[in-house]
Amino acid sequence: MKSLLNNIGKNAKKAFSNSISSKKKDQVLKDYQELILIYQSKIINENKKDLDFATKKKLKNNLIKRLILNKKKISLIIKSIKSIKNFKDPVNNVLDKWQRPNGLKISKVTTPIGVICVIYESRPNVTSDVASLCFKSGNPVILRGGSEAYYSNKILSGLFRKALKKNKVNENYVQFITNKDHKIVDFILSKMNKYIDVVIPRGGKSLVKKVQDLSRIPIIGHLEGVCHTYVDFDADLKLANKVVLNAKLRNTAICGATETILVHQKISKKFCDLVLTNLKNNGCKIIADNKIKKNFKGKIISAKQSDWSKEYLSPTVSIKTVTDAKEAIKHINSYGTMHTDAIITKNSKVAKIFLKEVKSSIAMQNTSTQFADGGEFGFGGEVGISTNTLPPRGPVGLNQLVSYKYQVISNGKIRK
Repeated sequence: MKSLLNNIGKNAKKAFSNSISSKKKDQVLKDYQELILIYQSKIINENKKDLDFATKKKLKNNLIKRLILNKKKISLIIKSIKSIKNFKDPVNNVLDKWQRPNGLKISKVTTPIGVICVIYESRPNVTSDVASLCFKSGNPVILRGGSEAYYSNKILSGLFRKALKKNKVNENYVQFITNKDHKIVDFILSKMNKYIDVVIPRGGKSLVKKVQDLSRIPIIGHLEGVCHTYVDFDADLKLANKVVLNAKLRNTAICGATETILVHQKISKKFCDLVLTNLKNNGCKIIADNKIKKNFKGKIISAKQSDWSKEYLSPTVSIKTVTDAKEAIKHINSYGTMHTDAIITKNSKVAKIFLKEVKSSIAMQNTSTQFADGGEFGFGGEVGISTNTLPPRGPVGLNQLVSYKYQVISNGKIRK
Protein backbone atom coordinates (compact mmCIF):
# COMPACT_ATOMS: atom_id res chain seq x y z
CA MET A 1 0.00 0.00 0.00
CA LYS A 2 2.78 2.43 0.97
CA SER A 3 4.70 1.95 -2.31
CA LEU A 4 1.45 2.15 -4.34
CA LEU A 5 0.46 5.49 -2.82
CA ASN A 6 3.97 6.95 -2.95
CA ASN A 7 4.11 6.07 -6.65
CA ILE A 8 0.75 7.78 -7.20
CA GLY A 9 2.13 10.86 -5.42
CA LYS A 10 5.35 10.85 -7.46
CA ASN A 11 3.37 10.39 -10.70
CA ALA A 12 1.14 13.35 -9.82
CA LYS A 13 4.15 15.57 -9.10
CA LYS A 14 5.75 14.54 -12.39
CA ALA A 15 2.54 15.36 -14.27
CA PHE A 16 2.45 18.77 -12.57
CA SER A 17 5.93 19.58 -13.87
CA ASN A 18 4.53 19.76 -17.41
CA SER A 19 2.28 22.73 -18.15
CA ILE A 20 -0.42 22.30 -20.80
CA SER A 21 -1.71 24.85 -23.29
CA SER A 22 -5.32 26.06 -23.08
CA LYS A 23 -5.98 24.62 -26.54
CA LYS A 24 -4.77 21.17 -25.45
CA LYS A 25 -6.83 21.31 -22.25
CA ASP A 26 -9.99 22.07 -24.21
CA GLN A 27 -9.32 19.27 -26.69
CA VAL A 28 -8.90 16.76 -23.85
CA LEU A 29 -12.23 17.87 -22.34
CA LYS A 30 -13.93 17.70 -25.74
CA ASP A 31 -12.64 14.15 -26.25
CA TYR A 32 -13.73 13.22 -22.71
CA GLN A 33 -17.30 14.32 -23.48
CA GLU A 34 -17.31 12.24 -26.65
CA LEU A 35 -15.90 9.17 -24.89
CA ILE A 36 -18.60 9.34 -22.21
CA LEU A 37 -21.24 9.38 -24.94
CA ILE A 38 -19.60 6.50 -26.84
CA TYR A 39 -19.27 4.39 -23.68
CA GLN A 40 -22.66 5.39 -22.24
CA SER A 41 -24.05 1.81 -22.18
CA LYS A 42 -20.90 0.49 -20.52
CA ILE A 43 -21.04 3.26 -17.89
CA ILE A 44 -24.65 2.31 -17.07
CA ASN A 45 -23.69 -1.38 -16.84
CA GLU A 46 -20.79 -0.60 -14.48
CA ASN A 47 -23.11 1.59 -12.43
CA LYS A 48 -25.53 -1.38 -12.07
CA LYS A 49 -22.73 -3.27 -10.25
CA ASP A 50 -22.54 -0.41 -7.74
CA LEU A 51 -26.33 -0.33 -7.33
CA ASP A 52 -26.40 -4.09 -6.69
CA PHE A 53 -23.67 -3.68 -4.08
CA ALA A 54 -25.53 -0.75 -2.46
CA THR A 55 -28.76 -2.78 -2.30
CA LYS A 56 -26.97 -5.77 -0.71
CA LYS A 57 -25.28 -3.43 1.75
CA LYS A 58 -28.73 -1.96 2.53
CA LEU A 59 -27.67 1.64 2.00
CA LYS A 60 -30.30 4.33 2.60
CA ASN A 61 -32.55 5.19 -0.34
CA ASN A 62 -31.24 8.76 -0.59
CA LEU A 63 -27.66 7.41 -0.98
CA ILE A 64 -28.76 4.90 -3.62
CA LYS A 65 -30.57 7.71 -5.46
CA ARG A 66 -27.31 9.68 -5.58
CA LEU A 67 -25.53 6.67 -7.06
CA ILE A 68 -27.80 6.10 -10.05
CA LEU A 69 -26.41 6.84 -13.51
CA ASN A 70 -28.89 6.78 -16.39
CA LYS A 71 -29.04 8.54 -19.78
CA LYS A 72 -30.45 11.70 -18.24
CA LYS A 73 -27.73 11.90 -15.59
CA ILE A 74 -25.01 11.12 -18.14
CA SER A 75 -26.31 13.96 -20.35
CA LEU A 76 -25.98 16.28 -17.32
CA ILE A 77 -22.40 15.06 -16.76
CA ILE A 78 -21.57 15.84 -20.40
CA LYS A 79 -23.25 19.26 -20.11
CA SER A 80 -21.12 20.05 -17.05
CA ILE A 81 -17.86 19.05 -18.83
CA LYS A 82 -18.85 21.15 -21.85
CA SER A 83 -19.53 24.13 -19.59
CA ILE A 84 -16.10 23.77 -17.90
CA LYS A 85 -14.41 23.45 -21.31
CA ASN A 86 -16.03 26.69 -22.50
CA PHE A 87 -14.72 28.73 -19.58
CA LYS A 88 -11.60 30.82 -20.00
CA ASP A 89 -8.43 29.10 -18.76
CA PRO A 90 -7.92 30.44 -15.19
CA VAL A 91 -4.11 30.01 -15.32
CA ASN A 92 -1.61 32.74 -16.29
CA ASN A 93 -4.14 35.55 -15.96
CA VAL A 94 -2.79 38.91 -14.78
CA LEU A 95 -4.97 39.89 -11.81
CA ASP A 96 -3.22 43.21 -11.20
CA LYS A 97 -0.09 45.06 -12.22
CA TRP A 98 1.65 48.25 -11.15
CA GLN A 99 4.96 50.10 -11.29
CA ARG A 100 6.82 51.35 -8.25
CA PRO A 101 8.52 54.79 -8.17
CA ASN A 102 11.90 53.02 -8.26
CA GLY A 103 11.02 51.34 -11.58
CA LEU A 104 10.05 47.86 -10.36
CA LYS A 105 7.26 46.43 -12.53
CA ILE A 106 5.08 44.05 -10.48
CA SER A 107 2.38 41.68 -11.77
CA LYS A 108 0.06 39.40 -9.81
CA VAL A 109 -0.47 36.30 -11.97
CA THR A 110 -2.65 33.20 -11.41
CA THR A 111 -0.99 29.79 -11.05
CA PRO A 112 -2.30 26.24 -10.40
CA ILE A 113 -2.41 25.19 -6.74
CA GLY A 114 -0.59 21.87 -7.28
CA VAL A 115 -1.61 18.28 -6.64
CA ILE A 116 -5.16 18.01 -5.31
CA CYS A 117 -6.56 14.93 -3.57
CA VAL A 118 -10.35 14.58 -3.42
CA ILE A 119 -11.81 12.06 -0.95
CA TYR A 120 -15.51 11.60 -1.63
CA GLU A 121 -18.59 9.43 -1.23
CA SER A 122 -21.58 8.30 -3.27
CA ARG A 123 -21.96 10.59 -6.29
CA PRO A 124 -20.18 9.32 -9.44
CA ASN A 125 -20.61 12.70 -11.17
CA VAL A 126 -18.06 14.06 -8.65
CA THR A 127 -15.43 12.03 -10.53
CA SER A 128 -16.08 13.72 -13.88
CA ASP A 129 -16.69 17.19 -12.41
CA VAL A 130 -13.58 17.18 -10.22
CA ALA A 131 -11.31 15.67 -12.88
CA SER A 132 -12.47 18.29 -15.42
CA LEU A 133 -12.18 21.25 -13.05
CA CYS A 134 -8.75 20.23 -11.72
CA PHE A 135 -7.37 19.52 -15.19
CA LYS A 136 -8.66 22.77 -16.70
CA SER A 137 -7.06 24.70 -13.82
CA GLY A 138 -3.75 22.84 -14.32
CA ASN A 139 -3.91 20.76 -11.12
CA PRO A 140 -3.22 16.99 -11.19
CA VAL A 141 -5.88 15.19 -9.14
CA ILE A 142 -5.83 12.01 -7.04
CA LEU A 143 -9.33 10.59 -6.65
CA ARG A 144 -10.34 8.47 -3.68
CA GLY A 145 -14.01 7.58 -4.16
CA GLY A 146 -16.22 5.53 -1.86
CA SER A 147 -16.53 1.76 -2.31
CA GLU A 148 -20.27 2.18 -3.01
CA ALA A 149 -19.49 3.91 -6.35
CA TYR A 150 -16.31 1.99 -7.18
CA TYR A 151 -17.18 0.72 -10.69
CA SER A 152 -18.81 3.98 -11.80
CA ASN A 153 -15.86 6.06 -10.59
CA LYS A 154 -13.36 3.68 -12.17
CA ILE A 155 -14.85 3.86 -15.66
CA LEU A 156 -15.37 7.65 -15.57
CA SER A 157 -11.77 8.27 -14.43
CA GLY A 158 -10.50 5.68 -16.92
CA LEU A 159 -12.20 7.50 -19.79
CA PHE A 160 -10.54 10.76 -18.73
CA ARG A 161 -7.15 9.04 -18.81
CA LYS A 162 -8.04 7.72 -22.27
CA ALA A 163 -8.71 11.31 -23.43
CA LEU A 164 -5.37 12.42 -21.94
CA LYS A 165 -3.49 9.61 -23.67
CA LYS A 166 -5.14 10.39 -27.01
CA ASN A 167 -3.80 13.95 -26.74
CA LYS A 168 -0.31 12.85 -25.62
CA VAL A 169 -0.79 14.42 -22.17
CA ASN A 170 0.54 12.66 -19.06
CA GLU A 171 -2.29 10.32 -17.97
CA ASN A 172 -1.36 10.86 -14.35
CA TYR A 173 -3.03 14.24 -14.35
CA VAL A 174 -5.98 12.10 -13.24
CA GLN A 175 -5.40 9.06 -10.97
CA PHE A 176 -8.11 6.98 -9.34
CA ILE A 177 -7.12 4.84 -6.35
CA THR A 178 -8.50 1.37 -7.07
CA ASN A 179 -7.43 -0.19 -3.75
CA LYS A 180 -10.45 -0.25 -1.38
CA ASP A 181 -8.44 -0.60 1.87
CA HIS A 182 -9.83 1.88 4.43
CA LYS A 183 -6.32 2.52 5.80
CA ILE A 184 -5.46 4.26 2.53
CA VAL A 185 -7.23 7.46 3.60
CA ASP A 186 -5.25 7.54 6.88
CA PHE A 187 -1.98 7.14 4.96
CA ILE A 188 -2.88 9.87 2.45
CA LEU A 189 -3.73 12.36 5.19
CA SER A 190 -0.78 11.65 7.48
CA LYS A 191 2.06 10.60 5.17
CA MET A 192 1.60 12.21 1.73
CA ASN A 193 2.07 15.90 2.50
CA LYS A 194 5.24 15.99 0.37
CA TYR A 195 3.20 14.99 -2.71
CA ILE A 196 -0.26 16.52 -2.14
CA ASP A 197 -0.86 20.28 -1.82
CA VAL A 198 -4.57 20.32 -0.92
CA VAL A 199 -7.14 17.76 0.27
CA ILE A 200 -10.84 18.25 -0.48
CA PRO A 201 -13.29 16.00 1.41
CA ARG A 202 -16.81 15.56 -0.02
CA GLY A 203 -19.21 13.43 1.96
CA GLY A 204 -20.86 12.95 5.32
CA LYS A 205 -19.86 14.49 8.64
CA SER A 206 -17.83 11.44 9.75
CA LEU A 207 -15.66 11.56 6.62
CA VAL A 208 -15.03 15.31 6.84
CA LYS A 209 -14.32 15.10 10.60
CA LYS A 210 -11.79 12.33 9.97
CA VAL A 211 -10.03 14.41 7.32
CA GLN A 212 -9.95 17.45 9.61
CA ASP A 213 -8.59 15.42 12.53
CA LEU A 214 -5.90 13.49 10.65
CA SER A 215 -4.75 15.70 7.79
CA ARG A 216 -1.27 17.19 7.72
CA ILE A 217 -2.25 18.73 4.38
CA PRO A 218 -4.29 21.97 3.96
CA ILE A 219 -8.04 21.32 3.55
CA ILE A 220 -10.74 22.99 1.47
CA GLY A 221 -14.23 22.05 2.64
CA HIS A 222 -16.89 22.20 5.32
CA LEU A 223 -17.94 19.94 8.18
CA GLU A 224 -21.68 20.63 8.26
CA GLY A 225 -24.33 22.73 6.58
CA VAL A 226 -26.45 24.13 9.42
CA CYS A 227 -28.18 26.64 7.14
CA HIS A 228 -30.80 29.19 8.24
CA THR A 229 -33.66 31.12 6.67
CA TYR A 230 -34.80 34.17 8.66
CA VAL A 231 -38.35 35.41 7.93
CA ASP A 232 -38.30 39.10 8.80
CA PHE A 233 -41.13 41.38 10.00
CA ASP A 234 -41.20 42.96 6.51
CA ALA A 235 -41.30 39.64 4.66
CA ASP A 236 -43.75 38.98 1.84
CA LEU A 237 -45.32 35.87 3.37
CA LYS A 238 -46.49 34.45 0.04
CA LEU A 239 -42.91 34.66 -1.19
CA ALA A 240 -41.64 33.29 2.13
CA ASN A 241 -44.03 30.33 1.85
CA LYS A 242 -42.65 29.39 -1.57
CA VAL A 243 -38.98 29.97 -0.72
CA VAL A 244 -38.99 28.27 2.71
CA LEU A 245 -40.74 25.16 1.37
CA ASN A 246 -38.08 24.83 -1.34
CA ALA A 247 -35.18 25.67 1.00
CA LYS A 248 -36.18 22.91 3.41
CA LEU A 249 -37.83 20.17 1.34
CA ARG A 250 -36.62 20.31 -2.28
CA ASN A 251 -33.74 18.00 -1.37
CA THR A 252 -33.26 17.45 2.36
CA ALA A 253 -29.98 15.53 1.95
CA ILE A 254 -27.83 18.36 0.56
CA CYS A 255 -25.61 20.67 2.61
CA GLY A 256 -27.52 23.75 1.39
CA ALA A 257 -30.87 22.63 2.81
CA THR A 258 -32.29 24.99 5.46
CA GLU A 259 -32.17 23.30 8.88
CA THR A 260 -33.39 26.16 11.11
CA ILE A 261 -36.02 28.79 10.36
CA LEU A 262 -35.94 31.99 12.38
CA VAL A 263 -39.15 34.05 12.53
CA HIS A 264 -39.76 37.63 13.65
CA GLN A 265 -41.94 37.25 16.75
CA LYS A 266 -44.50 39.83 15.58
CA ILE A 267 -45.46 37.75 12.53
CA SER A 268 -45.26 34.30 14.14
CA LYS A 269 -49.06 33.75 14.02
CA LYS A 270 -49.31 34.61 10.28
CA PHE A 271 -46.17 32.54 9.63
CA CYS A 272 -47.67 29.51 11.39
CA ASP A 273 -50.99 29.81 9.56
CA LEU A 274 -49.37 29.86 6.11
CA VAL A 275 -45.71 28.73 5.99
CA LEU A 276 -45.64 26.27 8.86
CA THR A 277 -48.93 24.68 7.83
CA ASN A 278 -47.53 24.23 4.31
CA LEU A 279 -44.35 22.58 5.64
CA LYS A 280 -46.41 20.28 7.87
CA ASN A 281 -48.76 19.34 5.01
CA ASN A 282 -45.72 18.39 2.92
CA GLY A 283 -44.48 15.91 5.52
CA CYS A 284 -42.05 18.06 7.47
CA LYS A 285 -41.45 17.29 11.15
CA ILE A 286 -41.51 20.46 13.26
CA ILE A 287 -39.29 21.17 16.29
CA ALA A 288 -40.04 24.62 17.69
CA ASP A 289 -39.88 27.00 20.64
CA ASN A 290 -42.84 27.77 22.92
CA LYS A 291 -43.98 30.89 21.03
CA ILE A 292 -44.41 28.87 17.85
CA LYS A 293 -46.15 26.09 19.80
CA LYS A 294 -48.73 28.58 21.09
CA ASN A 295 -49.52 29.81 17.58
CA PHE A 296 -49.70 26.46 15.77
CA LYS A 297 -52.45 23.90 16.18
CA GLY A 298 -50.56 21.00 14.59
CA LYS A 299 -48.17 18.56 16.24
CA ILE A 300 -44.88 20.14 17.33
CA ILE A 301 -41.93 18.80 19.31
CA SER A 302 -40.50 21.21 21.90
CA ALA A 303 -37.07 22.47 20.91
CA LYS A 304 -34.02 21.91 23.10
CA GLN A 305 -30.87 24.02 23.05
CA SER A 306 -29.04 21.29 21.11
CA ASP A 307 -31.61 21.46 18.26
CA TRP A 308 -30.30 24.84 17.12
CA SER A 309 -27.01 23.30 15.99
CA LYS A 310 -28.39 20.17 14.30
CA GLU A 311 -27.96 19.29 10.64
CA TYR A 312 -30.97 17.01 10.06
CA LEU A 313 -30.48 16.09 6.37
CA SER A 314 -34.10 14.89 6.54
CA PRO A 315 -37.63 16.40 6.42
CA THR A 316 -37.19 17.90 9.91
CA VAL A 317 -36.77 21.57 10.78
CA SER A 318 -36.09 23.66 13.90
CA ILE A 319 -38.06 26.90 14.27
CA LYS A 320 -37.26 29.77 16.63
CA THR A 321 -38.80 33.21 17.13
CA VAL A 322 -36.51 36.24 17.38
CA THR A 323 -37.13 39.88 18.27
CA ASP A 324 -35.48 41.32 15.15
CA ALA A 325 -32.83 40.83 12.45
CA LYS A 326 -30.08 41.67 14.93
CA GLU A 327 -31.04 38.69 17.11
CA ALA A 328 -31.36 36.50 14.00
CA ILE A 329 -27.80 37.43 12.96
CA LYS A 330 -26.52 36.73 16.48
CA HIS A 331 -28.22 33.31 16.49
CA ILE A 332 -26.83 32.39 13.04
CA ASN A 333 -23.31 33.46 13.98
CA SER A 334 -23.55 31.42 17.20
CA TYR A 335 -25.13 28.21 15.91
CA GLY A 336 -24.50 28.22 12.15
CA THR A 337 -21.58 26.70 10.29
CA MET A 338 -20.80 29.64 7.97
CA HIS A 339 -22.31 27.76 5.03
CA THR A 340 -25.46 29.44 3.62
CA ASP A 341 -27.95 31.70 5.38
CA ALA A 342 -30.86 33.70 3.99
CA ILE A 343 -33.20 36.53 4.93
CA ILE A 344 -36.73 36.93 3.58
CA THR A 345 -37.63 40.63 3.64
CA LYS A 346 -38.80 43.56 1.51
CA ASN A 347 -36.81 45.94 3.72
CA SER A 348 -33.60 46.67 1.80
CA LYS A 349 -31.97 48.40 4.79
CA VAL A 350 -32.47 45.34 7.03
CA ALA A 351 -31.37 43.02 4.21
CA LYS A 352 -28.17 45.00 3.70
CA ILE A 353 -27.28 44.68 7.41
CA PHE A 354 -28.04 40.94 7.37
CA LEU A 355 -26.00 40.24 4.21
CA LYS A 356 -23.06 42.17 5.63
CA GLU A 357 -23.07 40.87 9.22
CA VAL A 358 -23.76 37.13 8.99
CA LYS A 359 -20.44 35.26 8.91
CA SER A 360 -21.69 32.86 6.24
CA SER A 361 -19.64 32.09 3.15
CA ILE A 362 -22.93 32.53 1.22
CA ALA A 363 -25.53 35.11 2.34
CA MET A 364 -28.86 35.41 0.48
CA GLN A 365 -31.96 37.61 0.32
CA ASN A 366 -35.38 36.28 -0.76
CA THR A 367 -33.67 33.19 -2.17
CA SER A 368 -33.74 29.46 -1.41
CA THR A 369 -30.60 28.23 0.33
CA GLN A 370 -30.72 25.24 -2.04
CA PHE A 371 -28.98 27.46 -4.62
CA ALA A 372 -25.72 26.95 -2.68
CA ASP A 373 -24.06 25.07 -5.52
CA GLY A 374 -21.23 25.78 -7.95
CA GLY A 375 -23.34 24.79 -10.96
CA GLU A 376 -26.11 27.20 -9.91
CA PHE A 377 -23.51 29.95 -9.44
CA GLY A 378 -22.49 29.51 -13.07
CA PHE A 379 -19.20 27.77 -12.24
CA GLY A 380 -19.99 24.78 -14.46
CA GLY A 381 -19.46 22.50 -11.46
CA GLU A 382 -17.71 22.50 -8.11
CA VAL A 383 -15.20 20.45 -6.17
CA GLY A 384 -17.10 21.34 -3.01
CA ILE A 385 -18.17 24.21 -0.78
CA SER A 386 -15.72 25.79 1.62
CA THR A 387 -16.67 27.45 4.92
CA ASN A 388 -13.03 28.24 5.73
CA THR A 389 -12.44 31.85 6.77
CA LEU A 390 -9.47 32.00 4.40
CA PRO A 391 -10.19 31.80 0.65
CA PRO A 392 -11.49 30.06 -1.30
CA ARG A 393 -14.95 30.39 0.32
CA GLY A 394 -18.36 29.21 -0.84
CA PRO A 395 -18.64 27.03 -3.96
CA VAL A 396 -15.17 26.09 -5.19
CA GLY A 397 -15.20 26.05 -8.97
CA LEU A 398 -12.66 26.61 -11.72
CA ASN A 399 -11.50 30.13 -10.77
CA GLN A 400 -11.13 29.14 -7.11
CA LEU A 401 -8.70 26.29 -7.96
CA VAL A 402 -5.83 28.66 -8.66
CA SER A 403 -3.34 30.51 -6.50
CA TYR A 404 -1.13 33.38 -7.65
CA LYS A 405 2.43 34.57 -7.72
CA TYR A 406 4.08 37.98 -8.02
CA GLN A 407 6.29 38.52 -11.05
CA VAL A 408 8.77 41.40 -10.62
CA ILE A 409 10.75 42.91 -13.50
CA SER A 410 13.36 45.68 -13.52
CA ASN A 411 16.42 46.84 -15.45
CA GLY A 412 18.93 45.74 -12.81
CA LYS A 413 17.52 47.48 -9.74
CA ILE A 414 19.31 46.83 -6.45
CA ARG A 415 17.98 47.69 -2.98
CA LYS A 416 19.82 50.31 -0.95
